[in-house]
Amino acid sequence: MNDGPRPAAANQSAGPSAPGRASVPASPQPPPAPDTAKPESSPAKIAGIVGICLLVVVGAIWLSRHNAAGAAKKGPGAGRMELPPVPVVAGTVAEKDVPIYLGGIGTVQAFNTVTVHARVDGQVTKIAFTEGQDVHAGDLLAQIDPDPFRTALEQTVAKKGQDEAQLANARVDLKRYADLLANEGVTQQQYDTQKALVDTLAATVNADQAAIESAKVQLGYTTIVSPIDGRTGMRQVDAGNIVHANDANGIVVITQLKPISVVFILPEQTLAAIQKQSQGDDPALTVLAVSQDNTTVLGEGKLAVIDNQIDQASATIKLKATFPNNDLKLWPGQFVNARLLVNVRKGSVVVPDAVIQRGPEGAFAFVIKDDQTVEVRPVKVAARSGAQIGQGETVIEDGLRPGERIVLDGQYKLQQGSRVKIADGGGGGKSEARSPKAEGSPKSDGRKKAAN
Repeated sequence: MNDGPRPAAANQSAGPSAPGRASVPASPQPPPAPDTAKPESSPAKIAGIVGICLLVVVGAIWLSRHNAAGAAKKGPGAGRMELPPVPVVAGTVAEKDVPIYLGGIGTVQAFNTVTVHARVDGQVTKIAFTEGQDVHAGDLLAQIDPDPFRTALEQTVAKKGQDEAQLANARVDLKRYADLLANEGVTQQQYDTQKALVDTLAATVNADQAAIESAKVQLGYTTIVSPIDGRTGMRQVDAGNIVHANDANGIVVITQLKPISVVFILPEQTLAAIQKQSQGDDPALTVLAVSQDNTTVLGEGKLAVIDNQIDQASATIKLKATFPNNDLKLWPGQFVNARLLVNVRKGSVVVPDAVIQRGPEGAFAFVIKDDQTVEVRPVKVAARSGAQIGQGETVIEDGLRPGERIVLDGQYKLQQGSRVKIADGGGGGKSEARSPKAEGSPKSDGRKKAAN
């Protein structure tokens, strides 16, 4: 059975046909696949990839450690540019005995003030002092014309001589009358009359002597001398003027300046403490006279008098202190601040007033650490009464230790952790007026600076 013609490819033989046999067509084979052999992995490439990965890991570790070290070195705010150090004035916390004073307003009063008047009427012939001169008791101040008074003295002396002569004659007659009376030459009445005459003349002589003394006193009043040690003021009379004993102004006012007094007042609540202290070992309490701006001590004296009653209108007690005033810093009529020493607080921690800052959370101070950065340190200030005077220093009960460095001036630029630079002359001194920022909370200041 003939299946019909085959394709040409079927007539092809896979090899030579066997003789005598018909050629068997080869089975069809699929076309050969293209050469897509799998490439082999290279060890060098693998090593390179691993090395790159190690470098990336090492770099990440180094970068993280570098950033951490930089953050630890710079502290808070290291992410932004570090600010330059803030110049400040620094001081040191001290430990010492602090005197406690009671303070009040006082007035300087002269220890003695004398208005020199003429004691007799007459013409001034000499002014023997210059205005503002220091004089001593007995020094000549002025001279009144003495001639009228010298003449009056001479008249009284003459009158006494006349009366003494009459008295001597009457005494002789009295002796005669006594002899005659013994012999009954005169009557008793005549003798008594003569004796009365002698007594009268004796009294007259005594009166003459008193008149002489009075005339001498009047004559002495023509020489006007200083009654006290002191300083003369402006003269009220010139030479050549007529003065009278009843003149209101006088010739000059003399004021005693050494010693001098200060009269001051304190609240009545302080009276018990003053009395208790005055009954101790030293009853004469020390009083300081300070200028009105509380910057200069003008003198040191002792409490002399506590007034014997309290002023009910003002609820105050008046006190008086005596000052030597050798340097004449105290002047009559001058207003001063008087400080009465009532106690001494031993071993107190003190800082200048300028160190203490105030905020919503209370008092605080800027403490300078060893790395020249500042720490905001809350402090507890010792309580003081309304009349107590701190003398520019504040007593600290807690928060600061003796020897620590603190900021005296420049606080308004500081916050927690700020780096500072100590200005020249930073060992002390007074702080300038505080900026409003210095009065605020240190935390709020820090937030404002961070925001800027």
